[in-house]
Amino acid sequence: MRVIVYGKNVDLTEGMKSALDKKLSKLDKYFTPEVEATATMSTQKGKHILEVTIPINGTILRAEESTEDMYASIDLAVDKLEGQLRKHKTKLEKKLKDHSTIRVDFSSFTEEKKSEEPSVVKTKRFPIKPMSADEASLQMDLLGHNFFVFLNSESDEVNVVYKRKDGNYGLIEPTV
Repeated sequence: MRVIVYGKNVDLTEGMKSALDKKLSKLDKYFTPEVEATATMSTQKGKHILEVTIPINGTILRAEESTEDMYASIDLAVDKLEGQLRKHKTKLEKKLKDHSTIRVDFSSFTEEKKSEEPSVVKTKRFPIKPMSADEASLQMDLLGHNFFVFLNSESDEVNVVYKRKDGNYGLIEPTV
């Protein structure tokens, strides 16, 4: 696995890069050599934040950790990714025969200045590929989000799957 490291408001040291490479190499057994992981290290208000994104077969694995020490953030983020991989490996094998059907590509987003009144501050655009509600809920879990917008392969309509407070999933379908 190739690792691309970016720094934001932080001086990237060789020690930080090598620690991240060493920790992420634990996950090599799950990936082919051409998989590319993107890591962003940043500091904000005294916190050291690490965000790691790994796109595989159209699925995106993501972990973000924020601690007082960058090395602790690295440890926690890699542990989180490893847990996600183990948790979803059997789920993927059972539910999906063709892993390439899950696809999310956040191609662009914009941010606007904050105002006192609530407003739209971020826009994400991504192509959607038809998938079942089960596949969408799995993708939502892999991303760590509370909801996921997708094109339902059964109805050819845009639907939203969301995580309920009781731990189950809900599906929002449009009506005319």
